[in-house]
Amino acid sequence: MRIRQWAILALTVAPFLAGCKDFWKAPVAPVTPTTLSSGNIYVLNAATHEIAGLIVTAGKLTALPGSPYPLSAAPIAITVAPNNAFLYVSTVAGIFVYTINADGGVTVGNKGGVISQDLATSMQVDTTNSWLIEGVSAQLGPTNLSAIQVNPATGVLASLTQQTQIGVLPASTFQIAIAPDNSLVFVAMQTGGTAVIPFTASNANPLGKVSTIGVKNVGGAALSVAVDPGTSTTAAPRLLYIGETVATSGSNSGGLRVFNYSTLPGTVQEITGSPYAIAGLAPYSILPFSTGDFVYVVNRQVSGSDTGVIAGFSISETNNVFALTALGSTFGAGTNPQALVEDNTKGFVFAVNVGGSPDLIGYNIDSTKAGYLDPVISAATGTDPVQASAIAAAH
Repeated sequence: MRIRQWAILALTVAPFLAGCKDFWKAPVAPVTPTTLSSGNIYVLNAATHEIAGLIVTAGKLTALPGSPYPLSAAPIAITVAPNNAFLYVSTVAGIFVYTINADGGVTVGNKGGVISQDLATSMQVDTTNSWLIEGVSAQLGPTNLSAIQVNPATGVLASLTQQTQIGVLPASTFQIAIAPDNSLVFVAMQTGGTAVIPFTASNANPLGKVSTIGVKNVGGAALSVAVDPGTSTTAAPRLLYIGETVATSGSNSGGLRVFNYSTLPGTVQEITGSPYAIAGLAPYSILPFSTGDFVYVVNRQVSGSDTGVIAGFSISETNNVFALTALGSTFGAGTNPQALVEDNTKGFVFAVNVGGSPDLIGYNIDSTKAGYLDPVISAATGTDPVQASAIAAAH
């Protein structure tokens, strides 16, 4: 039953805290230059059942036309198709599709009906814009991954769904990542480790045989997963990232595990130095920057602190041997940060904080310290507390 499944989703997330009181806040500091502008971003406000569509224009965060967009049920997950034509939103009533208009505003599609009744905890669309890959939390049976074929021109269901078992025991699929080369799908399954599934978009049943990367240590859980985008000179993915709890020692034992992508899905090779300490307990989101030079990890919980932090690493390669080096500082977030995205201008990184203080922070890459994140925008995403629980950005 959907109610039972949603109860499991609620248990996977720590209690939400109240956000800030004002609707739009001034930037943390004066934005320089004032001409800074971002692409479209879309935030799920879980408490108020709405999508907030936002954009930075001339250094100020403003709402997209028609925003906020009301939802008929509590939201769970959100993603934008690579063609920037459609926005998919998972709710406790199922998955809705929205057309993204030329001005960035969205219009609900499929005559307002769901395209699937699944309660997807995480979703992504493949690079052909033909498959919506989703993971659903299970209570009684095994955990499954679904591939829903959608029409790239309309965004709606095009055929039946392939469902593949990725876990023997009930578990929550925490996060999904489709490799940029469209060859593999990865699913962070908490204590079940990380599933690795071959993917072939041209097949009627695109999902292949499942293998699993187990958690590093007993008691650990895989919370997040991401794939390196390659570089301007090397377009192929180079690294797989997995964020796990109990992966390192010390009071903040969360870690970033890093694997050589070329060894997947066969013999899995974890690079020397992995897992890397991330200055927190719960790595909820991983963002490999589009240039391939940096990767960021948001920590939802930090020992001895009421707020989360973002850890950053630079990436180096010598003769196909990779290494990560921690940046000299972590970067402040709000209460219980939930997710990170890079906007399509490549000028902003945005973090949403489910506990508020504030709901949304926008960062620029520092012009003098490579990879450092400078907070330049701070705002509420609705009438608080909204519990800003997820974010997606135009590609």
